[in-house]
Amino acid sequence: VPPDQRPLNEFNSIRNSWINSWPLLEKNIFYRKLLYSWLIIIPISLIISYGSNNLRNNMFDLAFISLTASLVFPILLLFRQWLSWIYIYKRLNSERIEYEESGWYDGQVWEKPIDWRAKDLLIAQHQVKPVLNHLEMIIIIFISIILTSLIFIIL
Repeated sequence: VPPDQRPLNEFNSIRNSWINSWPLLEKNIFYRKLLYSWLIIIPISLIISYGSNNLRNNMFDLAFISLTASLVFPILLLFRQWLSWIYIYKRLNSERIEYEESGWYDGQVWEKPIDWRAKDLLIAQHQVKPVLNHLEMIIIIFISIILTSLIFIIL
């Protein structure tokens, strides 16, 4: 197996990447980064919403809809992080690993040695699983905020 396709090396790679390492930060720093990502997109959302004649005449609806719509960007960031971490989690948990030697056309399957498997399982359960649970909780909270706002907007 090429070294960059070994699950433990992939875990280290994702842990050191810029956006996928956010969930490993302290919770207040992580939430601050999500808040900044939301605040950065708000002006764009306000400009787009201002294009509507109905919203232009009602500032409360304009602000409310823009703030709600701008939550989509942090959700996309969280979803991207979740996809990366779930991929690593599955690779660490599996007994067999699919890998490519030189391209997509020559994939192979490799069975992990017992000691590697035990190490990978420990990392998956004690380092990756808590990150996944945290990301899933935040995604659910954000989606429920959007759904509640949509119900408020419709009514």
